[in-house]
Amino acid sequence: MPAKIPATVVTGFLGAGKTTLIRHMLQNAEGKKIALIINEFGDLGVDGDILKGCGEETCTEDDIVELSNGCICCTVADDFIPTMEQLLAREDKPDHIVIETSGLALPQPLVRAFNWPGISTKVTVDGVVTVVDGRAVHDGQFAHNVAAVDAQRAQDENLDHETPLSELFEDQVACADMIVVNKADLLGEDEASALTNRLKSESRDGVQVVKASMGALPVDVLLGQGIGAETDLASRHEVHHHHHDDDDHDHDHDHAHEHGHDEFESFIVARGEVTDANAFAEQVADTIRANNILRLKGFVAVAGKPMRLTLQAVGPRVDTYFDQPFGDAPRETRLVVIGEAGLDQAAITAALQA
Repeated sequence: MPAKIPATVVTGFLGAGKTTLIRHMLQNAEGKKIALIINEFGDLGVDGDILKGCGEETCTEDDIVELSNGCICCTVADDFIPTMEQLLAREDKPDHIVIETSGLALPQPLVRAFNWPGISTKVTVDGVVTVVDGRAVHDGQFAHNVAAVDAQRAQDENLDHETPLSELFEDQVACADMIVVNKADLLGEDEASALTNRLKSESRDGVQVVKASMGALPVDVLLGQGIGAETDLASRHEVHHHHHDDDDHDHDHDHAHEHGHDEFESFIVARGEVTDANAFAEQVADTIRANNILRLKGFVAVAGKPMRLTLQAVGPRVDTYFDQPFGDAPRETRLVVIGEAGLDQAAITAALQA
């Protein structure tokens, strides 16, 4: 049985920066072949044209599918499902599928659609990423141009839910596995921390809240969450039932670090063999909890085992499996640690080498 293709759902209001986030991801995909499904409505084709310019081996024009007949969460059966089936029937299957919903879309019905027969065996929801406009949310709005959001709502005949933006925002947060506080560069440090803490308290346990500028998130942080969201719908229930849409007018204030990952850092911790794989996985989970690490991955040498142990952690959830013999490679443990800038590298290294 081939492994299911992971799909990441990117949601968030008009102007939050979803397109910028996705464009940055495509430019830094590190060899992953990514297919993109864009649910654009209204000012049709804006995102599609921008993204088609990416034209790299990562994501060719054929890999971008545009759904243009209304909101993805109202037209799941007659629009989204056939599109997914076509994508999954291709010979050259993508490594990862990214779905950008319209800003008015509820993520929940879309996640639910992954349980459809014919799809559920082939693809899984790797995670739901909700992008928020940090400046706007801090200032008590949900989008930096609420009038534009409402104008878009007025254009869409398919909207069968009229809901206040505040409720739609709560739904997008309730469904998230990761919340990206975008435009963090427009907030002071205290403001950004206060907003991050507030969103953590408003979201489900274990949801990662990260800050970003210009949508610049490392692809390792964005993709590969391995959540299987479609199997866990009860905990991400709609707070309400309603609607909203997207043609990200990001104000491209040009910053010197536009495509840098200044907000993130990664480093490698090496050590010798470990004696007990399970105990070490526990040690890794404890280290992650104590240090707010986003991702940790690498290979572990376990005493007496010819195979190397692959270790991957998303937050404190650690997965391990033996993948291949070490062969001639040195029997050592090498772990890559990824987190927001300011990690205490010395403490983390000491904890992992203990």
